[in-house]
Amino acid sequence: MRPGELDTGEIDRWRELRALSGAPANPFMEPEFTLAVGRVRPGARVAVVGDGSGAPGGFFPYERGPLGQGRAIGYGVSDSQGAVLSPEHTLTAGELLRACSLTSWEFDNLEADQTLFVPEAAEEFDSPVIDVGQGYGAYEAVLRAGSPKFFRTTTAKERRLARQAGEVRFVFDERDPAALRTLMEWKSAQYRRTGRRDRFAKEWISALVRRLAADRTPGCSGVLSVLYAGDRPVAAHFGLRSRTVLSCWFPAYDTDFAKFSPGLILHLRMAEAAAGAGIALLDLGRGAAEYKDALKTGDLRVYEGASVRRGPRAALYRLSREPSRRAHSFVRNRPKLAGYAQRALNQVGRLRDR
Repeated sequence: MRPGELDTGEIDRWRELRALSGAPANPFMEPEFTLAVGRVRPGARVAVVGDGSGAPGGFFPYERGPLGQGRAIGYGVSDSQGAVLSPEHTLTAGELLRACSLTSWEFDNLEADQTLFVPEAAEEFDSPVIDVGQGYGAYEAVLRAGSPKFFRTTTAKERRLARQAGEVRFVFDERDPAALRTLMEWKSAQYRRTGRRDRFAKEWISALVRRLAADRTPGCSGVLSVLYAGDRPVAAHFGLRSRTVLSCWFPAYDTDFAKFSPGLILHLRMAEAAAGAGIALLDLGRGAAEYKDALKTGDLRVYEGASVRRGPRAALYRLSREPSRRAHSFVRNRPKLAGYAQRALNQVGRLRDR
């Protein structure tokens, strides 16, 4: 069915099964994220799995493409993916895809507990996390012990920013729509500057973010955090939170203040505020970045690949997708080659801006 066709009982059952899974309460796996995607993506669907008793035994959100090719819901921007199933389920991946009339189901951030699909993953990645479950003081002590120079330098830059640009203040949950527009403009400029595809140039992604920014549910709420110097925003982040997890999504900053590392200052303030709000884990998301290495306390595992049913269309899928995926993997796993690729992308970004 379409996500909007789920009734209240089914949505409550989704939340119940998700809580029973024991996995981190990532907001991307909650029904509200799928409902929001369903409002902006016409191919969004949810398979409701029976358990023989009349109550739903699981839910499988996906997007359907041509020739029965499927993708994870919100593929390309969702940071945690998979099915929400009863622990007693006996399904196989093939049975689930067949019931959905899918020849394949592609994922790029499959969570580690998805035993139905993990065996078919092509690659696995670290998703760095910040553990503030023991409070911000405990996290700060970890930073001071493990990265004392980084912590001293970042806090010194915050003081210097205040001296040169005005009082530094932080808003964890900013509700001003203008601040969200500013963040999206910064992020679009960053994508162009680094030669990457501008996600916010896609109307469905922009609409999805605006919609989630207005959502207020315990399992999946949009949170816009902003760092100000004086009255001017200098860094911002938009993510999704549940009661215990803040999934970091779109961070950006004003390049006029780059020398102060406002993004790092913002993330430290976010960690402090999140701990104060009862959040135990900040998921920084898959992808290598120096700032993630500096901030993280550990890693989760996520997976990329596809579950593919046997048949002629499966062969077509592999011919169309595998060469590109293998090429990306080849570059990613060779630091020197990845460096060349990044410099090439930066050059593309500079040419775009001329």
